[in-house]
Amino acid sequence: MAEPLSSVESAPEAAPIVGAEPSVVTGTGRLAAFRALRHRNFRLFFTGQLISLIGTWMQTVAQGWLVLRLTDSSFMLGIVAFANYVPILAVSLFAGVIVDHVDRRRLIVCAQSMMMLSAFILATITWLHVVKVEHVIILAALNGLVSSFDMPGRQAFLVEMVGRDDLPNAITLNSAIFNGARALGPAIAGLLLAAIGEAGCFFVNGLSFIAVIWSLLAMDIAPREAPKLGSMMWHRLREGLTYVWRHRPTFNLLMLIAIVSGFGFQYTVLIPVFARNVLNGGAQTYGFLLASQGLGAVVGAIIISSRRSTTKVHIQNLVAGLFGLALAIMAFGASPILWLSLASQVVVGAGLMSYMATTNTLLQLSVSDELRGRVMSIYVLSFIGFAPLGSLAVGSVGEHASPQMAVMLCGAIALLCGFYLLRALDLLAHPTLDRAAVTT
Repeated sequence: MAEPLSSVESAPEAAPIVGAEPSVVTGTGRLAAFRALRHRNFRLFFTGQLISLIGTWMQTVAQGWLVLRLTDSSFMLGIVAFANYVPILAVSLFAGVIVDHVDRRRLIVCAQSMMMLSAFILATITWLHVVKVEHVIILAALNGLVSSFDMPGRQAFLVEMVGRDDLPNAITLNSAIFNGARALGPAIAGLLLAAIGEAGCFFVNGLSFIAVIWSLLAMDIAPREAPKLGSMMWHRLREGLTYVWRHRPTFNLLMLIAIVSGFGFQYTVLIPVFARNVLNGGAQTYGFLLASQGLGAVVGAIIISSRRSTTKVHIQNLVAGLFGLALAIMAFGASPILWLSLASQVVVGAGLMSYMATTNTLLQLSVSDELRGRVMSIYVLSFIGFAPLGSLAVGSVGEHASPQMAVMLCGAIALLCGFYLLRALDLLAHPTLDRAAVTT
């Protein structure tokens, strides 16, 4: 067991948040945009994740449509999202400590297997016509609990597949996988819902987990030797929290992520309502709205991964992404026209991709592997932290005022975060000035 540090002040020192290290910058252009794929393990991960996440997005569309069919309530859509987020909020910090002290590949395999089982259960009870909204809520909560370990585990696992040199590109491509699936999965679900119903979409999602589980087991990665946790859970947790609090660039990035994702991006819980009640469409319209968002994110990922990894470029990506996201959300809330709503969703996807992937890159470049799992768990917590309240608030405003007003408020919150980001740019651009605060 590793010896405990003498105090919270002696938490591992932060590396500067930079993107211009010679080892990181390996060129530009189309080939450089996919350089992480030269690693066999990452190619396996890329393929398996893409197949699995297409299934996951199919389930997301089918589940939202199922809840709307069962309840006809905007508020219940918020409740399901709330149930999914709360377990993550409760345990993700402790999950990060565990991620730093176990074999991450085995952890991810176990988590993916449990989510596969959950998908098959939901498919079965839906097919038998015994499903109730309470069942959806319970399974959403269980998936949230498993995701508390899976999400930081996958983020921290990236460096083991590609090394530090190609880590920024792997992070961007990992986000591209997620958003590429978001472009394909909802579109496929919108078409399949009429043919095989919600139960069929849930079953296909269950099968899709086989791909990612196989890809993980096929990797040639030595088992990770990590120090045993023993009785040091609280101490290890405090190390991670101290690092984040004292390293101000990291703190600012995580605070903004918490607000943007917790309130700004929660407009998505009302997309089924917009598809049916505002745009006068059906499940296909809902699927195409989500697919448009994913398409925009894929385009954004290609552009970002083709650019040089420098501090100046990272700041440009952050600012353009956050302001583009905010303005596009407001445009979606104001639009009664399908083509304009689809176009705004494309911009939302590109903006979100630019903002989130760049934030993730900056966080991972600044942290040592010793703390990576804990910092990624705090990143996940920041991404999820206010989402339970945000989803309930958005659902409530959509129910009692109007869906349009709720979405406009989400866009306004994201816009305010953009102005705060402009004020914090000097600290992000000169992070080395802040390093002493981590260890003093």
